[in-house]
Amino acid sequence: MTHPLLFLLAALTLVAIPGPNHLYITTRSVGEGRRAGIASALGVETGTLVHIAAAAAGLSAVVAASATAFGFLRYAGAAYLVYLAYRTLRGRDHTGGPGLEPRPLHRVYLDGVLVNVLNPKVVLFFLAFLPQFVDQDAGAVPLQIVVLGAVTALIGLASDIVYAVAAARSARGCGPVPRSRGGSGTRPG
Repeated sequence: MTHPLLFLLAALTLVAIPGPNHLYITTRSVGEGRRAGIASALGVETGTLVHIAAAAAGLSAVVAASATAFGFLRYAGAAYLVYLAYRTLRGRDHTGGPGLEPRPLHRVYLDGVLVNVLNPKVVLFFLAFLPQFVDQDAGAVPLQIVVLGAVTALIGLASDIVYAVAAARSARGCGPVPRSRGGSGTRPG
């Protein structure tokens, strides 16, 4: 691994710039409470594990070499975000405000995985940026990718949980929050 402090700075920057992952987590937290937000965060970071596995297996290099494959991923990600926005708007309540139908926590989690796997910012990070920090001469390239990816995932998880908890807390003062199905039967948050 080359320049670990520079990599740490790059990973922190990636995580600090809000994108589709943070939007999804915040929306779920505001709409359904802390439990749904944390389930979303766990799903998003499970998606990061998919990126890590793909990069370590060399699949990221194949996608990076194919403009068609990368374009497909980029447009699939955009289409999925449009679908999520449509689903949110369709669930508006009688006051005209955005509403989310409470979803089972496992579904919230799986949506988080898909949001991350199709997130163009994360795809670019694992395709173009992370490999620059791998030291080919040190050997064990897949292991280096896994270590760098794990650092990114841990930073991301911490950030995602902060977003989830903060959004759920801020929503509490705005009125009742529907609970996710599959919850404990107590008020979320």
